[in-house]
Amino acid sequence: MMDFVRTLAGAGALALVAISGPPIAAPTTAYANPATPEKLWSGFSSPVGMAFDAAGNLFVAEWSAGRVSRIDPAGNRTTFADGLSGPSGLAVGPDGAVYVASYSRDEIYRFTPAGERSVHVTGLATPAGLSFDRSGRLLIANRRTNQILAVTGTGDLEPVINGLQTPVGAVQTPDNGYVVSNIGGGVTILRPDGARIEAGEAFGTPGPGVAMTKDGRVFVVDYGGTTVREILPDGQSRAVADGLRSPVGLVVAPDGASLLSAAWGDGTIYRIPLPE
Repeated sequence: MMDFVRTLAGAGALALVAISGPPIAAPTTAYANPATPEKLWSGFSSPVGMAFDAAGNLFVAEWSAGRVSRIDPAGNRTTFADGLSGPSGLAVGPDGAVYVASYSRDEIYRFTPAGERSVHVTGLATPAGLSFDRSGRLLIANRRTNQILAVTGTGDLEPVINGLQTPVGAVQTPDNGYVVSNIGGGVTILRPDGARIEAGEAFGTPGPGVAMTKDGRVFVVDYGGTTVREILPDGQSRAVADGLRSPVGLVVAPDGASLLSAAWGDGTIYRIPLPE
């Protein structure tokens, strides 16, 4: 585990029309007792990025194995892609393609649903988490430059956020703000007006797993701890699950009622019910 932390954090400075309302949806209840995660599948080799496609297939980037596995809605697991170098972030695009960051080669790959691979972006600096913004642009946590980058329609890289502290994951919130997980410096909420709130005080080491529900609730894994935490509008956070061994991947399930988290420490994927 410590080798992964050093890899992510050690080299320098690790997925529109604005609307009113808070950038992060507030839960309907106060701090609830953390849930006990339900074990779904084991035997993964350092799972990191996870995403579902429109058909309900779950894709999992396995860092140490250099592959992406696919789990169909019936629970059958197959290898979707292999021969990769340090696959980390993973996101499924609006076009149905699967995008995978190669942390070791500073590239992003695009896979068709049939598994055909092409190089989508080069010239990065240890890309970690991937996501898509509200206009359909691919967002990249470019760890070594302390930036969140967006891939434009022409394939260029455009800085979206600068001056972060080793970013490894990000999502854009419904009002065009952002929540960024920094493995070297907590969780940053960026308001649409440019104001920043640091929300990672309760985290040991935030990891690449950042997930957002359709109504704007944001959850972040504590890779340096055992919890998954919800980021609240005031910059506080609450644990929604505890007992995980270094959770690193995170995704909202298709049912919208639960999260799936991948734990680095035991190579297992867990289900976590979403609290109200």
